[in-house]
Parts: sequence; structure tokens; C-alpha cells
Amino acid sequence: MADTVFKLAVLKLGYIGAAPLLDLLPDERADREDLETRAFTSGAKLDPESCAAVAADCAAYGADLVLLVSPNAALPGPTQARKALLDAGQPTIAIGDGPSKKAFYKKNEEGKQVMNVPDGVGFVILPADPMIGARREFLDPSEMALFNADVIKILAASGVMNAMQIEPDRVIEAIKASQTPELPRLSITPQRALDAAGFANPYAAAKAYAALSIAESVAAVTSKGCFAEQDAARYIPMVAAGHEMLRAAARLADEAREMEKANDSVLRTPHAADGSARRKTALAAKPA
Repeated sequence: MADTVFKLAVLKLGYIGAAPLLDLLPDERADREDLETRAFTSGAKLDPESCAAVAADCAAYGADLVLLVSPNAALPGPTQARKALLDAGQPTIAIGDGPSKKAFYKKNEEGKQVMNVPDGVGFVILPADPMIGARREFLDPSEMALFNADVIKILAASGVMNAMQIEPDRVIEAIKASQTPELPRLSITPQRALDAAGFANPYAAAKAYAALSIAESVAAVTSKGCFAEQDAARYIPMVAAGHEMLRAAARLADEAREMEKANDSVLRTPHAADGSARRKTALAAKPA
């Protein structure tokens, strides 16, 4: 084992599609000698009491870095959790869906949106991780699982997970080197995701871009179906349509991956035992 082990905490409040994998991305083969990871979760609940309880457990762990993942980071529960971690002196990267952006921007005197984030807190917005169609007439456990399986496929095959590997890795390496880390404050746009994925085939890149763009548009449909429309005859088809859109996006993402596989050009970035990220494309090549 390494002489000094980096302690990474992943605090999961409520649920977005990326949440199940964030504690696994930094150590995908479970053989890193420099890293210890603990996950803390409030389950599906986002109320302040549930978030406060699990945030206290997370703070007590004494992590070197916390990844805090939740939908809509502007809600009271996630907001209070960020404050608790900030008060505990633990650098935190908040990871959330499109509505989470509201937590990190405010309007200035000219009415323009400006960033409003305290030192010690970073954020990564995932617009392609959309709201689920949470209407009782439509959503059951199986539909919930299928929707999130499609989200994970889109994020993984289209480059979002590649980008999500880069940012925590960069911060972890800075802290390990006793440097003050520059915490990310960004949105993973389709172009940023494509850049991280390293597509060699332009048609594969186009399919991935389409998948991400469709996934982003799902939130507008499901949000309207869940909150704006009160007529069941209207909102049930809306939330069902959002899930069909996401399924189509997942197929496009899968097609993009298959095209790269056919070219033997899939970018792979495995971690070495010391935590450094290696790179390769050809399947038979060794990571370097």
C-alpha cells in the first residue's frame, strides 16, 4: 500500500443517473494503492433532515475530497450539505443535473448571470442527465431502472464519463502533491464530452452528439409532465415520451460505441496502481 492514502468520499443525496458510478470511476479495477473511497447516501430522499444526517456522517469520515452528487443542488437539502462540508474544511465538488446550475449563479446589478461559489466548492453540471418521468401512473421500479440504465449508457458511451474521470483525477493529484487544487466549475456540454471521448470516427462523434442533445431535451418534456401539466390525459403521454426519447438517445450512443469498436479506436483510460491515468486505443495495445 502507498505510504499516504488519499481519502475520497462520495455523498449521494437523492438520485441522478450518474450517481451509482461516481465512487467507482476513480478505481474501476479496485487495485489503486493510493486511494480509499467511502460512499454515503440518503437513498431517494432529498429532504433537509435526511441530507443533514448523511452529510454529518460524511464529514466525520474526514475526507481529503468530497464528491457531492444530487439533483437540483439549489434545494435546501443539498445546499445545507455543501455548507456543512465547507464548515468542516473539506474541499467539495458538487455534481448535479441541469437545474443544479441555479445553485452556483446569481444575477448581478445589471441582471446578468454571474458565478456565485465560495472557495472550497466546485461544481460539475451534467445537462445530459435528465429528470425522470416521476408520475405514479407511469413510473414503477422497473421503469425507473430502465430509464437510469439508458442514462448511464449515454453518459458512458458519449464521453461524459470520460470527462467525469478527468476532473476528480486532476484535483486528487493536486491535493496529493500538497497543492491548492483548482476545483472545477463547469458544465459538461456535448462538445466537452466529445473531446474527452476522443472519437476517431466523425460519424460516431455525430451520433454521440445527437444522443447527448436528445438526452438534454428530455428534461424539458419530463419536467412539464411532472410539474406544469395537471391533466393526466396530457401528462402521462408526456412522461412516457420523455422515456422514449431517452431510449432513442441510448441507441444512438450504443451505435457510436460500436462504430469506434469496428475501427479498433475506442479510447480507454485505465488507472494505474498509483492513480495515474493511462491511455490506449487499439484493443491489443498496453496502456501507456
